[in-house]
Amino acid sequence: MIAYAISKEASIPIHEARKQIYLVDSSGLVTKDRQDTLQHHKIPFAHDVKLEASDLLSAIQQIKPSVLIGVSAVPNMFNETICKTMAQLQDQPVIFALSNPTSKAECTASEAYRWTEGKCIFASGSPFDPITLPDGRRLVPGQGNNAYVFPGIGLGALAAGSTKIDDDDMLIAAETLASLVTQEDLDVGSIYPPLTTLRDVSAHIAAAIVKRAHEKGFATKPKPDDDILTYVKSIMYNPLA
Repeated sequence: MIAYAISKEASIPIHEARKQIYLVDSSGLVTKDRQDTLQHHKIPFAHDVKLEASDLLSAIQQIKPSVLIGVSAVPNMFNETICKTMAQLQDQPVIFALSNPTSKAECTASEAYRWTEGKCIFASGSPFDPITLPDGRRLVPGQGNNAYVFPGIGLGALAAGSTKIDDDDMLIAAETLASLVTQEDLDVGSIYPPLTTLRDVSAHIAAAIVKRAHEKGFATKPKPDDDILTYVKSIMYNPLA
């Protein structure tokens, strides 16, 4: 989906977009010379590069990425050296420690902020408390949780009676979520809305899904007479009702 988003935003073929993404697994950098032993989902990201990178640090030092995403379920993978290297290479490195539960996180919010001197844009799969840096800045880590999008996608498909959910629906959900991040959120370092706004986020995503379903002919239910956002809010399940 990241490659798909890059291809759409940059108007380039998907294979070109994939060249912007490098994978590192337990055997090191995923490259063409390892193709015979790779799992099928890694093969599209096996680049034809001559780099000797048997671990994450050496890969970072050579590739110089701006974004580091952890989905390894290996705790402490993003250690002090890794985070400091990212901060040396980029003015504002993106560090996402997305593995959960908390015990599996690649690093904590406190570690990422401390080791990068507050330079990084951080998000995690597990919840972490806000951090106050030595210079007095208060940072609130965003939680990259799929609960932000899946309820809204499901509600939108139900509201439209959609016959299809495709990659563009996933992209629309992500773009809608991003549009709901306020300047106040960004000012404290959070690139996600607060989880307390989850129902409102879900409603906006559902409305976007309904709109596209009708535009693409996927909808089997009539288009709402009222504002779509108002309609989806009216059919949301309320456990307290």
